[in-house]
Amino acid sequence: MNHLKITWFGIVLAAMTFNALAADDWDIPRTADGKPDLQGIWTNATQTPMQRPAKYGNQGRLTAQEAAQIEAGWRNRIANAAKPSDPERGAPTDRNTRAGYNGFWIDRGTNAIQIDNEYRTSIVVDPVDGQIPYVENRQNNDIRSQFRAMPGVEQYDGHELRPLGERCLLSFGSSSGPPMLPVMYNNNYQIVQTPHYVMILVEMVHDVRIIRLDTDHYAHGYEQWMGDSIGHWDGDTLVVETLDFNPYQAFGRASPEKLIVTERFELSEQNKIRYTFTVENPDAYTRPWTGEIAMNRRPRDDKMYEYACHEGNYAFPGILGGARRLEHEAALNNQGQ
Repeated sequence: MNHLKITWFGIVLAAMTFNALAADDWDIPRTADGKPDLQGIWTNATQTPMQRPAKYGNQGRLTAQEAAQIEAGWRNRIANAAKPSDPERGAPTDRNTRAGYNGFWIDRGTNAIQIDNEYRTSIVVDPVDGQIPYVENRQNNDIRSQFRAMPGVEQYDGHELRPLGERCLLSFGSSSGPPMLPVMYNNNYQIVQTPHYVMILVEMVHDVRIIRLDTDHYAHGYEQWMGDSIGHWDGDTLVVETLDFNPYQAFGRASPEKLIVTERFELSEQNKIRYTFTVENPDAYTRPWTGEIAMNRRPRDDKMYEYACHEGNYAFPGILGGARRLEHEAALNNQGQ
């Protein structure tokens, strides 16, 4: 067994070294107007956590051997979770009704984020401790939280009180962004460029971002889903600034009125985009903070699949219908007391 482990890590380290050398031998592809060609299908799937685990402290990088060991552990856990269930097992006793997905559907990849031949311990790179600098004792002041805080309002009283992902209006977990963050599956993005626009199609919930180039933000403030995004080229890096988010779209559960997200898309390798984002919102964070993710190119014959989620599907009436049933049963119990 020890011999097999040594052989495995030797193969992984050799592959990492080969990829590092091969990454230097390429030229940035260009569109007809001379800009870096970001077009294609990309994935940001990774097991690297958003915030750094406490055991790493200020250590933002892993050695190749550390990364290989951690990735092997992730693969083992995924393989164990995917094993067939024991048909003779007893009924669950923990009353956990949130385990709605089995291992088959979960697809966050098995890799640690690798950028500039470095393996990351967290998506957050600034502050140096890898932690999001939340405002102490911050209040959830997004519009949904405000509705829920009204006297006599319960969280299942109406559809307006439910999360956007549950309503199939926008992908959950900020998959659509900005910032565009990996979630438990469907972590694919298709980029299409013209001289005046960049389009990003998000596989999760099929969200579409339209980034206008070399122009100003709208003066009237549409408060769009995914905000008002404008971009420009800083050398070979696409820089995108987004503000004026929809009041329901609250990254960090804070009011989107002061939220500004700045993204940078850079072809750092032939098949990799270095995606950097900085988030500002004084209602939620004590200072701006920054994260970095590797977006890896998918094979040329890969396709984007429709995520057929829509408000009004069977699940959503069931959620509210179930709440009404519980209220009815509670009322009957109260009458009987």
